[in-house]
Amino acid sequence: MSNLFRTKSVDMILAQSEAGERHLKKALGAWDLTALGVGAIIGAGIFALTGTAAAGDALRPGAGPGLIVSFIITGITCGLCALCYAEFASLIPISGSAYTYAYATLGELIAWIIGWDLILEYAVGNIGVAISWSGYFMELLRGFGLDASGWRWLTTSYNIGLQNPEIVSQAPHLFGIPIIFNLPAFLVVMLITVLLVIGIKESARFNAVMVVLKLVILLFFIVVGAMYVKPDNWTPFAPNGWSGIMTGAALVFFAYIGFDAISTTAEEARNPQRDLPLGMMASLAICTLLYVATAAVLTGLIPYTELNVPEPLTKALNHLDLDWAAGIVAFGAVVATTAVLLVFQLGQPRIFFSMSRDGLLPQKFAEVHPRYQTPYMPTILTGVFVAVLAGVADIAAAADLTNIGTLFAFVLVCAGVIVLRYKDPDRPRPFRCPGVPFVPLLGIISCLYLMISLPWATWVRFGVWMGIGLAIYFLYGYRRSRLRESNGS
Repeated sequence: MSNLFRTKSVDMILAQSEAGERHLKKALGAWDLTALGVGAIIGAGIFALTGTAAAGDALRPGAGPGLIVSFIITGITCGLCALCYAEFASLIPISGSAYTYAYATLGELIAWIIGWDLILEYAVGNIGVAISWSGYFMELLRGFGLDASGWRWLTTSYNIGLQNPEIVSQAPHLFGIPIIFNLPAFLVVMLITVLLVIGIKESARFNAVMVVLKLVILLFFIVVGAMYVKPDNWTPFAPNGWSGIMTGAALVFFAYIGFDAISTTAEEARNPQRDLPLGMMASLAICTLLYVATAAVLTGLIPYTELNVPEPLTKALNHLDLDWAAGIVAFGAVVATTAVLLVFQLGQPRIFFSMSRDGLLPQKFAEVHPRYQTPYMPTILTGVFVAVLAGVADIAAAADLTNIGTLFAFVLVCAGVIVLRYKDPDRPRPFRCPGVPFVPLLGIISCLYLMISLPWATWVRFGVWMGIGLAIYFLYGYRRSRLRESNGS
């Protein structure tokens, strides 16, 4: 049992990252990191899930106009966790993010669990983002007069298409099985994978352009929509009471995921001790303000009961016969989700990279491209995994799994700050989370409360996923662990 919970000292982690030839290129400054955070946060969550959170569905009571409060609650929860992330990121500027932090504080088994769990945030989360991108992209094409209604079998996820007799009748059949595949979602993930292999600085520049565009378009929605708001639509403010608001907060948590992705680029930051905390907190503050304003305008434009659609922002504008504005917002959604795809696809391979350096995954995952200095093998494998599943998966299931996985990771990071303050209180910390242990404890409680608000089916899927991860650890990772070998155990 002691082997399962062996920890790596901070000094050992830093020394191992500097040893050998496997180094990532240091090319990111404070603006790059903040832009990456905004790029990751503003995406499918605000453009797609706000409608479901407000209106509710068969599994969840809607928040109604109380969605405004839902965004505030989730923003505060993420802020508490961001303070903990910022302390770790400045103390251990390594690409492994929460996985590395857990290895230093809670032990190897917990580190493996959180590393496996982060696949739900980045890879599985990107499956949902790619599906949302495909939907808005097809909406944008229709706005330009390109009718692809006869090809819906190539623009719809498999299990969704099976529920639509029209799509099934359109699709070609192989041995009686309809061929239904979301080709746009597949292609956009593969294109981004190529960009990420080429280089981190090139990816950051592309992301910066996407961030500026989507901020302008989101502000466009807020300003134009504010002129048509009907205060009567805000009544009743919380139709399902506190339960509806908290359920909405748990669902729109997906809209906040991404600020922690900044920590996965720690080894590529020029001044990580200063810039990582700044990038996290700045991106989270910017996005929270925009989210609250967007929720207020959206629920004021149209009765919340009509918002349970994949594209609620364009639905609200079309409701007012502002088709030209809806087209601009659809373009913004495509831009926004493209940036999210980029940052999440950037984060996942760097988790694999760190786990491989520790021996818990095959060494191929830690190979750095000789020319581009990027972890190209895990980048390609992650891209293929996300692209294929984006062609067949369901966005709702992907979003719920992403939420519970990320909340669980946040719980462990908050706990890790408390543990390391106790184990190594005198170590210099460039950024110190204020109010320890109270701030981390509030972060833990808030995350657990949001997790409880998720559907029980999500907990079942989460349990199965964790079981698979533990099996892989005991069959491979435990035997190959470099820390275990160095200890001679």
